[in-house]
Amino acid sequence: MSTEASKTAFNEAQIFIPGGVNSPVRAFKSVGGTPIFINEGEGAYLVDVDGNKYIDYVQSWGPLLFGHRDETIEKAVIDAVKHGLSFGAPTLAETELAKLVVSFFDSIDKVRFVSSGTEAVMSAIRLARGFTGRDDIVKFTGCYHGHSDALLVQAGSGAATFGHPSSPGVPADFTKHTLLAEYNNIQSVQKCFEDSQDIACVIIEPIAGNMGLVPADKEFLHDLRKLCDAHGALLIFDEVMSGFRASIHGAESITGVKPDILTLGKVIGGGMPVGAFGASRTIMSQLSPEGPVYQAGTLSGNPVAMAAGLAALNKLKMNAPVLATLENRAKRLVEGMKQEALSHGITMQTDVRGSMFGFFFNDAPVKNFADACKTDANLFAKFHARMLKEGHYFACSLFETGFISTAITDEMIESTIKASAKVFKEITHD
Repeated sequence: MSTEASKTAFNEAQIFIPGGVNSPVRAFKSVGGTPIFINEGEGAYLVDVDGNKYIDYVQSWGPLLFGHRDETIEKAVIDAVKHGLSFGAPTLAETELAKLVVSFFDSIDKVRFVSSGTEAVMSAIRLARGFTGRDDIVKFTGCYHGHSDALLVQAGSGAATFGHPSSPGVPADFTKHTLLAEYNNIQSVQKCFEDSQDIACVIIEPIAGNMGLVPADKEFLHDLRKLCDAHGALLIFDEVMSGFRASIHGAESITGVKPDILTLGKVIGGGMPVGAFGASRTIMSQLSPEGPVYQAGTLSGNPVAMAAGLAALNKLKMNAPVLATLENRAKRLVEGMKQEALSHGITMQTDVRGSMFGFFFNDAPVKNFADACKTDANLFAKFHARMLKEGHYFACSLFETGFISTAITDEMIESTIKASAKVFKEITHD
């Protein structure tokens, strides 16, 4: 398999784009080698600039529930484009999509659209602070909520719960209001509430997808809900990744825990840039122009993105049982790869939520970021590189989640399992 065209493209990109990519993980730094430059997607497949074809288990990092170039979504986008790319004014499609999104969740009455998941989370936190009149927030180590300043933090030394900036360019004053807790550890959250009487909200990925796939325990989420209620803090579920992927009605339908604010993205844009945050009427009434909490965006509610989102969610609504089919395929994939790994003396931990899947080369189950960091990074890099050569495209980071689309067939799953058997055999005989 030749990747010369990708290498040439990457060399040129590095001249004009920092690192040659517009999002860091795409640079293949954690897996080695040269990033694959994509020419087109079709159904379950990606085709790179060298003409190589791959079964795609990334699906644009989640949005493409129905695969690449789904006919329904593609037609909706083309029809919308014919009427104009952007207006900066209200359209009927915004209300249609808002009504549809709200209909899926018991926890929200109103929703506002933005252009990215980062923007949705940033706005949700501002809303929570405005609603409560408090400044501090609690987040969990290993959960990623976008690259806004208050959320780019790392753990403090010793027993400190207050975070420190994890990126240059983020002033310490911006992160001093961010407290860090350990995922699936309610005692660490209690410690945060003991350290601060000024907590506005707790934000969590109820199904974490940015330390690999690590779902929160139901008991932990119920205890978290109780803690927030007891201290008058709002609970934010970040489902930018898991929304409509793990369940058509969100994590609240799986866990029985309702958030105060919900953030969404990816699937609700059908592949177009989009994000959203929603809450009860009472909370959302604090948002400008109804209330004093300001948030705005030139491209928020973009008509092309709204058209794509409407097409995607309406298609899902009419074919809701498909999520169970995708979950079965995801389970077959990871269980099959796990069996092949074990047959070559390699231990894997796996998990599935709806059409999301994850795997770690770990000896013990993964419950938090510290556990995830114990995975064999060198083994993952070898696995990734060799599976790529076999025509199977997995996320280029061991801390990312995989995705199944409706375009991925049972036969493709079996092909991937078979390829993994070959790869594990090669790795163990290096």
